Amino acid sequence: MTSTPTPGWFDISTPDAAQARRFYQELFGWTVNAIDETYALVGGDGGSPAGGIGQAGPGSPYTGFVVYFTVDDVEAALARAESLGGSRVMEPSPTPMGRIAVFADPDGNHVGLVSH
Repeated sequence: MTSTPTPGWFDISTPDAAQARRFYQELFGWTVNAIDETYALVGGDGGSPAGGIGQAGPGSPYTGFVVYFTVDDVEAALARAESLGGSRVMEPSPTPMGRIAVFADPDGNHVGLVSH
């Protein structure tokens, strides 16, 4: 990792995404743009997304709030997290926002990685 990772995205995975979208839209005045029935881009000034709210199902890798840190290489950062005692929760995968993965830190906290 050549740069210091900073929060670059957040994701809320919930069993009731429609309710969560309404809640956070009312609470923070977020712009909500549904991609489909399962995921919506939210937040940001001028409609630019800062995160997303997704529908968690039986096969979802996690539920709850996850902050994604921007890294140069998702695979390398995930391998480093594992070498330090973290465990893989979601395999690296491509998204419209970049490549992502999720790991659990040694305390069980879910942390996301994103590269653009």
